[in-house]
Amino acid sequence: MKKSVIALSAASAILIAADASAWTQETHRRIVIDAVNYMQQNPSTTEYTRLAAAATAAGYTVDQFANVLGQGAYDVDDFEDTYLCGATTGNCQVAPVWGAGSSIVKYTSYWHFQNHTQGGDAHGNDLGGYNYDKLTVWGAIDNMAASWLYGDYLDDGNRGLTGWWGRDSSKYNSYDITEKNYRHEGSSSRSMYADFEDAPFQPIDNLGHYWYQQFLAQPTAQTLGFVLHTTDLLQPHHTWTTSDLNHSGWEGWVNDNYYSENLNDSAKVATALNSFTALADSATDIRPLLTEGGAFSYSNGGIVLSSENHSDRVQVAEQTIPHAIAMVVHILNHAAKRF
Repeated sequence: MKKSVIALSAASAILIAADASAWTQETHRRIVIDAVNYMQQNPSTTEYTRLAAAATAAGYTVDQFANVLGQGAYDVDDFEDTYLCGATTGNCQVAPVWGAGSSIVKYTSYWHFQNHTQGGDAHGNDLGGYNYDKLTVWGAIDNMAASWLYGDYLDDGNRGLTGWWGRDSSKYNSYDITEKNYRHEGSSSRSMYADFEDAPFQPIDNLGHYWYQQFLAQPTAQTLGFVLHTTDLLQPHHTWTTSDLNHSGWEGWVNDNYYSENLNDSAKVATALNSFTALADSATDIRPLLTEGGAFSYSNGGIVLSSENHSDRVQVAEQTIPHAIAMVVHILNHAAKRF
């Protein structure tokens, strides 16, 4: 059972910061740049020519364009679009006060999961996102976060949810902006986000869908880069759904061994491309492709939640990183026709 929710000291809660991120931001950047490099090396089987033309039209070299895309994927972890407010004080913050200067502890990270251990969620999504109450795997970090944030609510603007005696210091209406952006055809209510410990955050494929719609409406490298943060779906902790169980240790290991273990091997990327169903030219919803990526990491990466063994990590990374790169290639192939 999950631990009972108890008060935390700030010193204990700092441990959350070590495990609250996704792929490291630098790994996100590398995956995107490697996808563009793969396309450049394989122009006959990808839409590289169109992508290069789009880069030129925007005033970039291909390398500069790849870096802008990679920076977009990197930047999503720095979004200041999700404020949680104190259950008692009504004081709303984008991150815990003890970690406000660190990009890996922002509350926006709770939109970066797709829980394959559960079915549909309260919103009507086939697969939900992070919801502490619905976790089937978890650890001390998850319990500590739920304890620290017990009863805290999502900032929903003035005259919405409040702390005791109507206290509220709304700073950003995350419910009517961020949550609404990621809601799509599903349904939500403010009461769903009244208590962090059972709040059903929207899944990361909805985040990707929102930014892809923004890209389709007005194609830019930055918005397309935001879409590409969805390679979190190839990080097994984000599909098994936990902030603990070697979460940050695994991600740090991938970042440290990315090149020494040749995790971006082109031959493996080529093989991984065939495991995805390519998007139809007329498609506007990329979520089926993203969910295929999530299903792969869930089916093939679970061991890194329980093992810190180097060979186990190599085995998983040699599959999930090429698949992450391949997923980006598929998205870029589709997007290249829309510039």
